[in-house]
Amino acid sequence: MINRKEAPHIFDPVEFQLNLPPCERFVLDNGVEVYAVNAGEEEVMLAEWVFFAGNCYEHSNIVAATTNFLLKNGTKNKPAFAISEHFEFYGAYLNRHCYNETATLSLHCLTKHLPALLPVVAEILTDSIFPEDELVTYKQNQKQRLQVNLRKCDFVANRLIDEYLFGFDHPYGRYTSTMDYDKLQRDDLAAFYKQYYVNGKCILFVAGKLPVDIQQQLNNVFGKLPFNQAPVPKPHNQPLPAKEKRYEIINDAGGVQGAIRIARPFPNRHHPDFPKAGVLNNIFGGFFGSRLMSNIREEKGYTYGIHSYLQNHIQTSAWMVSTEAGRPVCRPTIDEVYKEMRLLCDETVDDEELDLVRNFMIGTILGDLDGPFQIIARWKNYVLNGLTEAYFYDSINVIKTISAEELQELAKKYLQPEEFYELVVI
Repeated sequence: MINRKEAPHIFDPVEFQLNLPPCERFVLDNGVEVYAVNAGEEEVMLAEWVFFAGNCYEHSNIVAATTNFLLKNGTKNKPAFAISEHFEFYGAYLNRHCYNETATLSLHCLTKHLPALLPVVAEILTDSIFPEDELVTYKQNQKQRLQVNLRKCDFVANRLIDEYLFGFDHPYGRYTSTMDYDKLQRDDLAAFYKQYYVNGKCILFVAGKLPVDIQQQLNNVFGKLPFNQAPVPKPHNQPLPAKEKRYEIINDAGGVQGAIRIARPFPNRHHPDFPKAGVLNNIFGGFFGSRLMSNIREEKGYTYGIHSYLQNHIQTSAWMVSTEAGRPVCRPTIDEVYKEMRLLCDETVDDEELDLVRNFMIGTILGDLDGPFQIIARWKNYVLNGLTEAYFYDSINVIKTISAEELQELAKKYLQPEEFYELVVI
């Protein structure tokens, strides 16, 4: 019997032995790889079709994003309203997203309704027609939204800092203008769709309480489609960063707040320093108890929040500091960021701070493994980045064992202010 007069032992997260739940892999008749996590108590599931159809592959700006957005806005047999009505009838949610290398179509639904939903998803992926009236409405809405967003200093800062880091001709640095929407043509969307969806490379991820015949269901509907018939060229775009590293943009002459971005190029996840930099980044500005938050938010009161992060790009990455501050204190905010960089270079992190960050990071990973949807999201990240489950365990080991001296050497290598691009948009 439990003695309730004695408090239970409190464990630190670093004491836990973390294990990545397994992911089953099988292949459909047409070569489509399927990664499946069968877990959970509720009769719900997620299916996500990932195509190599991101903006790396487009020949004209925003063709990839527009094609992805209009996927479910009409097929040869169903108008947009009928498609939406069908998924709503079954209480399902169908969404799509476009990224740099990939584009996705994701379905959340009750497991029992999967047989009624999969054929319509297949119809969307093979028979979408991109009606002209839907395209006109899309362009009008997007131009209005862009005009509103361009008045916001943080929106402008996010666009420009990526351009400075990678160059406008690189997919990571490119952004949209109203003229790009005016140039959009239905024929361009249809051609992109045929090449990168109908005949494109597809990987499928499913998770939740899966039906016992999930492999057969997927193979019956998607196994005969013309996916994966042609190899997809591996995108490799050479960054062309800007030569100047200090910028101040006046977006609103009467603005009282400035958006600050401080960033430098950084290797992708395959570089051995990436997991170690994750630990250093959390100390620097990666969570609410970080040095940037403690100094610039809590002590100085210059901002409501400031954070740093490593971008999760496939080709190359960047180390970014992001915040908004009052116009008179933008320069002092930047100076304090550089001050914290120098401190990490000059002094070793004490044990108490390092233990706090270790426990925070392990605790975050524990939360990220809570449920089948979170688990498949981690597996998807590994698959698309060309990593294996060994990366998970190697990262855990780095978090638990990296020393203060290693972190100081890493800071000397990467946290040098002269290597960072600096942007203020007011």
